[in-house]
Amino acid sequence: MSLIPCRPFLTGGASTPIPQCCLAVANINAAATTPTTRRDLCRCFKKAGPAGVVPDKAKQLPRLCGVRVIVPIDLTVNCGL
Repeated sequence: MSLIPCRPFLTGGASTPIPQCCLAVANINAAATTPTTRRDLCRCFKKAGPAGVVPDKAKQLPRLCGVRVIVPIDLTVNCGL
């Protein structure tokens, strides 16, 4: 599981996510089937901030990809899901 295809969008280098990015978002969302997995994903998303992810872009990603996410892609969310 990886959001690497989303890197150009998440770091501000692209105005919209590419289809491969949206597929990655959908796949990661589908894998979030247990509380432990959801908590781990949340923690991973929070660690993305120092990697150059633009917080507003992260929040926009699910909507732009048409994916209703179980775990918010938000660098400020509480991971005690």
